[in-house]
Amino acid sequence: MLVLAVDTATPAVTAGLVHLSPADEPGTRPAVATLAVRVKVDARAHAEVLTPQILACLAEAGMSRGELDAIVVGLGPGPFTGLRVGIATAAAFGDALGLPVHGVCSLDAIATDTLGEQRDPGELLVVTDARRREVYWAKYLDGVRVAGPEVNKPVDVPVGDAAAVAGSAAHVDYFDLPVLPSETPSPAGLVAVAASALLAATPPEALVPLYLRRPDAVENSFRTLDRTGA
Repeated sequence: MLVLAVDTATPAVTAGLVHLSPADEPGTRPAVATLAVRVKVDARAHAEVLTPQILACLAEAGMSRGELDAIVVGLGPGPFTGLRVGIATAAAFGDALGLPVHGVCSLDAIATDTLGEQRDPGELLVVTDARRREVYWAKYLDGVRVAGPEVNKPVDVPVGDAAAVAGSAAHVDYFDLPVLPSETPSPAGLVAVAASALLAATPPEALVPLYLRRPDAVENSFRTLDRTGA
């Protein structure tokens, strides 16, 4: 399958084309091969650069939009404005091309990218920037999420038995753990998380963003004043 993968849950605006094949042998993972990828780190440029990145990936791989079989998008957790750009773009491409759009937890993709970085990874902590001096986090054992996603101040994250940490380079140092190099979701990681559903042609679930808290910008509320001069 040819899969378009996008993620805007972090300051990195990510798009890529990935070829997904069934596992060669029972008990092994499906084969995931990245054909083209574009990443731009700019927390304020999600809307401007994502679609051009997608088109650039198609051009580099020599593929057309009509050759796509599915789309995978990171659902966060992430800041409200950036996250909705990726989800809306993926949904628009899916609607226009008649393709299934599968959403995955962006932290799951980072965790998947770390598999194989250590012989015995044990329990893994993944963190990304939640602003307000907080982090989004989740914990994994053998690639399976066992806690989170949640949002907390670093000091309040329950590190527990975590043996390593991955994620935002500006935040992993808050934790006294060995650091693995995966910082943001890669296209291959996103597709690997959704591989079972993609290969089984499972209908995708609704795209529900993982905001975990209310957006920073909220509508002002005004008190109605009685000006009748009672």
